[in-house]
Amino acid sequence: MIKLHQFARTWGIPNLSHFCTKLETYLRINKLPYTIVETLPLKAPRGKLPYIEDGDQKFSDSRVIVNYLKATYGDNDTALLSPEQQGIARAYERLLEEHLYWASMFTRWNYTDENWQTNKQAIFSGLPPVARDLAATIYRMKIKSQIKGHGLGRLTQEETFQLGKEDIESLANFLGTKPYFMGKSPTSLDASAYGVLVNTLGCPIESPLKNYALGKQNLVDYCQRMQAEFFPELPWGGN
Repeated sequence: MIKLHQFARTWGIPNLSHFCTKLETYLRINKLPYTIVETLPLKAPRGKLPYIEDGDQKFSDSRVIVNYLKATYGDNDTALLSPEQQGIARAYERLLEEHLYWASMFTRWNYTDENWQTNKQAIFSGLPPVARDLAATIYRMKIKSQIKGHGLGRLTQEETFQLGKEDIESLANFLGTKPYFMGKSPTSLDASAYGVLVNTLGCPIESPLKNYALGKQNLVDYCQRMQAEFFPELPWGGN
């Protein structure tokens, strides 16, 4: 059985990590059995979560993991989507994971002290005080550097949020009234979309980006539907 290594549940959503949420959602969409191993990324492959163990094999990075799962257990997207639709889904996946994700990370690690303390408590509270503060400081420096390396961290707050709002607008327009992003059935794009969106509008991290996303009722309804369908054990809290 697949072992999914990820952060502990918190905030009333599947995971405080966009990509842990994405991967667990993918497993549930595709009805792949798994067990959860709660951990921190201190000794994780590539230094981040999630990662999986499947038999004697270990895979990290959600993109690599999903590709492995598709190759090993079947790719439902190929059956559900035309080549053109697959291209569109991949483009929106990149928008979510390579851009909106970083705007969301900015709100947690580099925006207000209140947000940082909320984030720090959720991630590191299980460690002894000295180790907690040291690990939090090291990871904050590391992630702030990554945000700067991406490019968003070099912009003003207003510029960062404006670009993130453009992503939200595009997603809301593309989803429209569809139940899932590519139509009537969930695909791997929905795993990515739910993972990033619920970690933007469904968690206790406050920002203009969250407020803008909450103003898109179809995105709020989408996150509620996804959580009710694939994580019924987690009643929607609407943080």
